[in-house]
Order: sequence, then C-alpha cells, then structure tokens
Amino acid sequence: MGLLLPLLLLLVFSRANGQPSPGYWPSSKFGVVRFYEAFGNIWGLSHQSVSRTRSGFKSVKPFRNGYFGASIKLHPGYTAGVITAFYLSNNEAHPGFHDEVDIEFLGTTPGKPYTLQTNVYVRGSGDGKVVGREMKFHLWFDPTAAFHHYAILWNPDEILFLVDDVPIRRYARESGATFPQRPMWVYGSIWDASSWATEGGRFKADYRYAPFVARFTHFTVGGCPADAPQSCHPVATSPGGSGLSARQAAALRWAQSKHLVYDYCKDPLRDHSPTPECSR
Repeated sequence: MGLLLPLLLLLVFSRANGQPSPGYWPSSKFGVVRFYEAFGNIWGLSHQSVSRTRSGFKSVKPFRNGYFGASIKLHPGYTAGVITAFYLSNNEAHPGFHDEVDIEFLGTTPGKPYTLQTNVYVRGSGDGKVVGREMKFHLWFDPTAAFHHYAILWNPDEILFLVDDVPIRRYARESGATFPQRPMWVYGSIWDASSWATEGGRFKADYRYAPFVARFTHFTVGGCPADAPQSCHPVATSPGGSGLSARQAAALRWAQSKHLVYDYCKDPLRDHSPTPECSR
C-alpha cells in the first residue's frame, strides 16, 4: 500500500501555549514498555522493523481494563485519506460483534489541521448496524512538529481520552448495553481510508506524496490483563479514584469549549435512539 509507520525508541515532549494543567498525570503512573515485550506486528510486515518502519501492530495480551498510551508524531504535508490510529479492539475475538475504543488522526491537506477523532463502538460491526460515537477535535498544537502523548484510560466505570494527560473526552458507563466490557487488545496502524477520512472522502490518498510516516514511541501500558486475578485493581481516572478531579474537569471543559469540532450527540442529522447517553 505504500504506507509506512516507523517506531522510534526516543521521546520528545512539547508544551503548548494555553494548555491547562490537569493536576494529575496518569502517564507517570506506568513505566515505558519495550515494543517487542508488549506488541507484535499484524500486517504490512515488509514495512515493519523497530526504528525503521511499521504499518500495524497489536498487543501480545488482551486487557479487561487499563491505561494505554503512546507518544506519536504525525506526517506533515498532504496526508488526505490516510488514518493513523491507536485503539483498543476485540474484533478478531468477536468478528461482526466487537467492541472498540479509538483514537484516530484523520489526514488532511496543506494549510488545514489534522482532526483527532475519538470513537466508541459497543458490540458493533461493519455489517451496517455499527453505532459510532464520534467526537472530533482540532488540537492546540501542530502534531507533526513534535511528539505528544495520546492515551486511552478504560476502567469499569468510564473511558478517558487524554492528550498530554489533558482529558479531552470522558465516556461514562450508563449501562452494560452502551459500554465495552469484554477484553480488548491494543492496536496501532496507518491505513488508507480515502472513502471517508478527509472531508467526507472529498480528498483521497495521493501516493505521489508517499511514504506516509507516523512515528510511535514511549509506549505505556498498565492495567489488568484478561487473565489477571480478580484482585487486580482497575486503573483510577483521578487521584480520588473514579470521576474527574476539579482540575481535570476544568481541563476537559477547556478542551471541549475551544477545540471540539464535532459531537455525535449534537448532530441533528443522526438518529439518537441507539445512543441513549445523548439524552442525558
């Protein structure tokens, strides 16, 4: 496919102007894991080797909850149609009826920002019955200029999406029917999604600009593997345990008031009957 995804064993942090302090840094609670201790390749093997190229990877173990993060630097320039993804899924264990929690970077054209799309699927599939819960953001920094840390924190009560430890989205468990509860693996990939990724498919992947390179490093994985004993405690979302602290809540409001560009619950063209959380 001509899509390349290198993994680097280094880390560069960048502080952005205006970014509030959340007062709690989940990324500091877990050590960095070596890639081949926690992950294996799944496709695009000819494009895969640490410090050179990679197109898709998957965690060795599934997890029933945890914190999953990576520092990522995106490809600059024309990237329309190309998606860089870091996500949780059990699609291979439950094909046609799977759960998924996504961080996806939707490629763009020069002069326009990347869109960070978060999504939650619950017992969905690609059979036309899938119910997406998309929330999209334009970041407060250039994600192609330096590494930034992106993470999913998933426990039995809620899912947090974090950028440099700033919570940008909280998805609370309202019921078992709308919340993923089965073990999931951690994935990363880069792929061609020209049919929808950039402005609804208006702009396609153009391989004159290939290779498209996304760099991943500083992998942080912690939590309860699927085979862990019941005594394994889920990862807390805040210093107090569940819910957000006052400073985390303020940082979340800042991110959503200034950088949220799409909320599925506020889309007047969508049928909200499959997403009862939108009525609360």
